[in-house]
Amino acid sequence: MADRPAPYPEAPPSDAAGAPALEVVGLGKRVALPSGELTILDGVGFSVVQGDTVAIVGASGSGKSTLLSLLAGLDTPSHGHVTLDGEVLSTLDEDGRARVRGAKVGFVFQNFQLLPSLTALENVMLPLELRGDAEVDAPARAILQKVGLGERLGHYPRQLSGGEQQRVALARAFVTEPSLLFADEPTGNLDSHTGQSIIELMFALNAEAGTTLVLVTHDDHLAERCRHRLRLDGGELVADERIAA
Repeated sequence: MADRPAPYPEAPPSDAAGAPALEVVGLGKRVALPSGELTILDGVGFSVVQGDTVAIVGASGSGKSTLLSLLAGLDTPSHGHVTLDGEVLSTLDEDGRARVRGAKVGFVFQNFQLLPSLTALENVMLPLELRGDAEVDAPARAILQKVGLGERLGHYPRQLSGGEQQRVALARAFVTEPSLLFADEPTGNLDSHTGQSIIELMFALNAEAGTTLVLVTHDDHLAERCRHRLRLDGGELVADERIAA
């Protein structure tokens, strides 16, 4: 039987006076189509305090995933800028943005994005290897033990359930001790019971590590777990709510 993850406390209230983990100013994204220019995001601006938990919500097509890509430096804006943990992403080339992501960012995706030819352990070791860490085996084993997969290290993704694959993805995201974790619909491919267990685990790991969590979700229950909620509508930021602890 797989190990059960240990319980963790809820994240402590964020310090409103803390240094910002993210600053977004006048952010916009437009793309050229045969029919004309399409505006995906327009004039989006907000800040995120270090250690906060942030939900980006809105209807399908409102620009949520595009915004997440811009925040992580996976895409470049048409105008405006993002400052991620002190780095202005628009001043960096592709290699520079990749360096920032490797040093400061973790990712969790709806479809897990595990490499099918690698075992659970190898998938979690990979970001450490890419970063050039001298020790990759012990940290990967430790985080997999923590997420309850200490007995599944040698299993390939196809041998794991959806919930187990997302646990591997969480372990891979947290093993580098990132400053920020970006999650795109992290429970979207899971049933409600499994999704709830992944939510609890993600918030527990986040609280223990003191990571800033920014997630895109259509799940109201998941959004309600976050202290800061951003709502998009038609590519514009229409609500920026901070929930008192």
